[in-house]
Amino acid sequence: MTTETVSPLISLAGIQKVFGAVQALSGVGLEIHAGECLGLVGHNGAGKSTLMNILAGTLEASDGALTVSGKSLGKGYSVQDAGNLGIRCVFQELSLCPNLSVAENTRIIHPVLKGFAWRKRAAALIMDQLERIFPGHGISPVDIIGDLSISKRQMVEIARAFTVTETNLGLVILDEPTSSLDARVANQLLDYIEKITASGTSVVLISHLLGEILQVSDKIAVMKDGRVVAFREASEFDRSRLVEAMGSTLAAGVAPRRDVQSAQAIGDERIHMRPSGQPDDQTIRAQAGEVIGFAGLAGQGQTEALLEIFEGHGVLPSGRGGNDCCFVAGDRQVDGVLPLWSIRKNIGIASLRRLRSGALIRNEREQELAEAWKDRIGIRAPNVEAPILSLSGGNQQKVLFARALGSASNIVLMDDPMRGVDIGTKNEVYAIIRQEASQGRTFLWYTTEMEELDYCDRVYVFRDGVVSETLVGSDITEENLLQASFKQVSGAA
Repeated sequence: MTTETVSPLISLAGIQKVFGAVQALSGVGLEIHAGECLGLVGHNGAGKSTLMNILAGTLEASDGALTVSGKSLGKGYSVQDAGNLGIRCVFQELSLCPNLSVAENTRIIHPVLKGFAWRKRAAALIMDQLERIFPGHGISPVDIIGDLSISKRQMVEIARAFTVTETNLGLVILDEPTSSLDARVANQLLDYIEKITASGTSVVLISHLLGEILQVSDKIAVMKDGRVVAFREASEFDRSRLVEAMGSTLAAGVAPRRDVQSAQAIGDERIHMRPSGQPDDQTIRAQAGEVIGFAGLAGQGQTEALLEIFEGHGVLPSGRGGNDCCFVAGDRQVDGVLPLWSIRKNIGIASLRRLRSGALIRNEREQELAEAWKDRIGIRAPNVEAPILSLSGGNQQKVLFARALGSASNIVLMDDPMRGVDIGTKNEVYAIIRQEASQGRTFLWYTTEMEELDYCDRVYVFRDGVVSETLVGSDITEENLLQASFKQVSGAA
């Protein structure tokens, strides 16, 4: 459609947001038209999620004007108001109630579902939408959210946002919606975005995967330091122009994978494990200086294998175990950040033995460690005493990297750790991983992003909880990974 001659569905003008002394948004202006997909990109802390929280009614702007369907909305604009206007948001930090079922979580945003047999109607509503977006999803309406994997929780949250009862759907905000989805499921969502926008519903897509942005967006807005620094037709961008507009430089290709023999010569074997239930003689091995990848469709046992390794090498809550292994969680809200602590304490918790003097923790040592990693990994915060929850999701993830990499552990386990992390930080972390590996550290890395497997010396592909294939060197290709992801292992349950 020709949006220039049609009034916008959403208009944001001069939007500002201040948190104490921090100016999170500085006079942001944007327009979103009906049936349009707006791609929104920028580094962690650029203000993307803050802006969308204002549009979704979960935050109130300090100043500026918000107009929806020609109606000016002033102070007191709320989540309920946004819902009544057909605006939904899938938040980066998932908002489902973990103790409720899939159907019960659907009822939360649809109060019209009440009376006799409301659970049956809620179940039919969410299952229909799940099947539309994610055919073959494997989710039941009676599943308790807390029992689902993070990828399935993300699928439920996305599908719930697109369900319709009384109010027509005008705009759906998707904040890093594919961060926990494997490539196959992510492509199902991207296909659905193209279908739903063609029917007249608008979508705002926030993603650090620039290929996704370029694939489905009609227009792209780039944010930096709380401002929109570029807002143009998607056809005017390519990956390098997007990165340049964000204020970064594009890495010159993928870092070359090291020769396997030279990697093996770095040091002794540190991991030798046969996954529980493995029906054949496949084992997971990792030597000093290697970067080992775990791949396959989401939820096929990769996280469980990492936890099994951690139980043998890491420090458990009971205190049992050594100090040779640390863990970077992908689900940072459940397994990662310590929400009541500062950035300093969140980084230092994995290094307490080194920070101790006698029975006491030396605060100055903890401060030095936190400051060094804040600078090295680029955590955007005024100081390391700031609360961890004052950071954006991507910056919280940087703290988890700093915690692991700043420790003395020889083995670093990473469970799809790049959720919500911007492209600049990703490249920096990739470089740090390779540097640390060259000095003898061992990394085991589950990832749903194909390009990250190019940094690995060896990749174990999982299917139904066991290893279906081991790929090395030039055999680590997308085609081989897909074939192995669907390969049935003889004797597997």
